Amino acid sequence: MGTDLQGFRLIDYLNSNSREEMKRDILEGITAPQKYIPSKYFYDERGSRLFEEICRLPEYYPTRTEMGILKRYGDEIIRPGPIDLIELGSGTSWKIRLLLDRLNGNERNGIRYIPVDVSDSALIKASLELKDIYPEIEIVAIVADFIHHLELIPSDRQRLILFFGGTIGNLTEEETTSFLRSISMNMDEGDRFFFGIDMLKHVDVLHSAYNDSRGVTAEFNKNILNVINNGLNADFNPSQFEHLAFFNEAEHQIEMHLRAKDDMVVRILDLNITVRLKKGETIRTEICRKFSREGVEEMLSRAGLSITHWFTDTNQWFSIIGSIRAS
Repeated sequence: MGTDLQGFRLIDYLNSNSREEMKRDILEGITAPQKYIPSKYFYDERGSRLFEEICRLPEYYPTRTEMGILKRYGDEIIRPGPIDLIELGSGTSWKIRLLLDRLNGNERNGIRYIPVDVSDSALIKASLELKDIYPEIEIVAIVADFIHHLELIPSDRQRLILFFGGTIGNLTEEETTSFLRSISMNMDEGDRFFFGIDMLKHVDVLHSAYNDSRGVTAEFNKNILNVINNGLNADFNPSQFEHLAFFNEAEHQIEMHLRAKDDMVVRILDLNITVRLKKGETIRTEICRKFSREGVEEMLSRAGLSITHWFTDTNQWFSIIGSIRAS
């Protein structure tokens, strides 16, 4: 399904089947031995606003660190058009502006920006803002789950594929391998792939980033229950859960959970199921894997990608890696 809206094209590959996909995802997750909800369900309109607020928190280093890297090395990433600038999990598109600002108006002619995100409202808002700032670029916004819909992204021009924010850390090792192989298989000669990745660091820095003093991350975490309530006619009470985020040293990952304050019974009417939780039982809502350089190099090699660039900050807390398909 497509929509033309104020000078850009919106293509929606999700709305026709998103509810059925949600039903499958939640049924599988909520009936697992360790209950979980896929992290993509954080991002309704309120969830997107809360995450924007998280990115501005002093404890949350990833966004400002990655933006600092882009400011320093952006000239080595962006090139003048004609080119497709594809951003997976685009959100607010703040970081794309840092790259587009490296080019003048003539150099931006011929650039087609293709943001891909599960949130149509976030895509529309960000695309309208970008179109106002950079009227010379074409925007084709795609509502899709980039993990499953890579083949739907246009491939008729040379592409710069961007995956910022350390979002790759939200995938399991198996999912990461599959995703990177899909990226590699979908790349043609001349295509480039740059992605952000959060590096291993002192646990105190990690803990503070996911347990901010203002409690914004806690609200963001609990909001996922509102998304399930609204999408599947459930009766989760977010106030009956507490935010839990900790570093799992064995798995090298931050885990975010919602922990039940008391025994409870939750009904999910559209799944026709009743969920029982004991006091202290958790629902995992996100993993955020952290990486070593050696681990990243091995991971990309297995996926058939060759590293061309490695940009990092002075603390080596975060990195942006450039790669091409291995010959």
